[in-house]
Amino acid sequence: MKIYKINFKSLAVVALLAISASCSDDYLDRPTQDGYVSDNFYTSDEQVQRTTYGMYGRMWAPFFTKCFFALSEMSSGNCWSNVDGNEVIQFKLTSDSFILSDPWRSCFGVIAQSNDLINNLNRNVKEGVSPDVVKNTIAEAHFFRAVSYFYLVRLFGPVPIIEDNLALAKDPMVNNNRIEDVYKFIENDLKYAAANLKPKVRLRGSSLTNVFVSQGTAEAFLAKIYLYEKDYPNARLMAEKVINSGEFGLLPNFADLFLTSKNNNEESIYSWQWSGAVNEYQAGNPSNVQYGLEILNNASYGAVYIPSNDIQEAFESGDVRRKESYMVYGDSYPGMQADGVMGFVLDKTKYPSVLDATGAAVKKYVVGEATSETGPPDRWASMSNCNYIMRYADVLLIHAESILAGANETSDANAKESFNKIRRRAGLSELNINTPLTKKALFQERRVEFAFEGEFWYDLGRLPRAEAIDIISKQDRGSDYEGVKHYIPVETDFIFPKPANDVRKNPKLKEAPVPYVFK
Repeated sequence: MKIYKINFKSLAVVALLAISASCSDDYLDRPTQDGYVSDNFYTSDEQVQRTTYGMYGRMWAPFFTKCFFALSEMSSGNCWSNVDGNEVIQFKLTSDSFILSDPWRSCFGVIAQSNDLINNLNRNVKEGVSPDVVKNTIAEAHFFRAVSYFYLVRLFGPVPIIEDNLALAKDPMVNNNRIEDVYKFIENDLKYAAANLKPKVRLRGSSLTNVFVSQGTAEAFLAKIYLYEKDYPNARLMAEKVINSGEFGLLPNFADLFLTSKNNNEESIYSWQWSGAVNEYQAGNPSNVQYGLEILNNASYGAVYIPSNDIQEAFESGDVRRKESYMVYGDSYPGMQADGVMGFVLDKTKYPSVLDATGAAVKKYVVGEATSETGPPDRWASMSNCNYIMRYADVLLIHAESILAGANETSDANAKESFNKIRRRAGLSELNINTPLTKKALFQERRVEFAFEGEFWYDLGRLPRAEAIDIISKQDRGSDYEGVKHYIPVETDFIFPKPANDVRKNPKLKEAPVPYVFK
């Protein structure tokens, strides 16, 4: 079995992961005699703080390596692939696919670790550890558990709410809970995190201190949860609280967001952390390979996911985000390093000629070969650039949408100003005093702002099903390589089936959800 430096409380992890596909060597780590367990580990502030480090990146790796792109960018029609997950584009994904089991096990693994900290840290911590450190660590655990359930409920709909790992060990046959209860549980966790996490102001520019979640991080996510719950007044109040706090800010240059040297900048509300310098599988950011062309990443393959025809048509003329989101022949990226290909020297002013086959390739999160700016890759060509789970631009658009409050348009100046801040940075025309902000324009802006960042599928899921189906049915979900492709989903395609292996272990996952009894 693989042994990690910090072992989770073994029984608790085994218990929770009994309902997930992670009943394997990945997380069921047996403590060694010279290792740490919770009963003898919490003897210093640093040891307590380190218990959450895996939830800032590494524990999400099975989800992020491929499934994150497939389930969000391919499902939404932003990406196409003829290598991995093509069935997602066609709405033919089955419950036996790793594309479903890997996110399930990642999220429930984070929940297991969170539960262990929430339920056991206070009684296991040793004398001399700062109470403030303990308080903040438990608040982090509430935050990470909320993020896990946020992904689970959007992907799988009703899922089991697990608070007690040991209770699950005694009775692993658990029911799904209702979607509205899962959202209420997420809301409660984020409220706890917001009340107990340290408040702070992000340092401008890249900073390691910006890695860690704060009160403002939890409040930003809470605004988003309220939006999903259609609680527009509270979504607006929370978004305005985050905006007025001054903790976060837009980076002036959109392209800077995706430089490794700009990791953990003031726009980052919460990002997953990766390190290409660590030569362990799934320690680095795989976007450089999954999105990047082979000639740009020095790997044995590349461009698993490429821009669909539809997303290429979504950007307005003059939008500076287009070139930083996807590349077409003739685009130049002077800061990107690439080698020759097939014995020929690559013309670095035109990236790259092989695009003639596919028409485009994703640029966002693709950093090319190693330079002093990118830092070293690992043996799989994964790099050290972070990926955003939420950034400040999202808060601004949440603010605008919360004022819209489900209507088709609004002339509210505050909504338009938040919207215009995003447009302004993109180099596009702003809404003037006489032009209302429409729901259609807002969703379109969200799509291009967060293209290839894993947002659009979840935005489609917030729309009335008939409206989302109409949007998707009109998408050209193919590429220049394959030609025009149209697919029409049905209502049930917006919630993915639960992994078959987990349903076999717990047949109650097939049953109707039950109400959750809140403590």
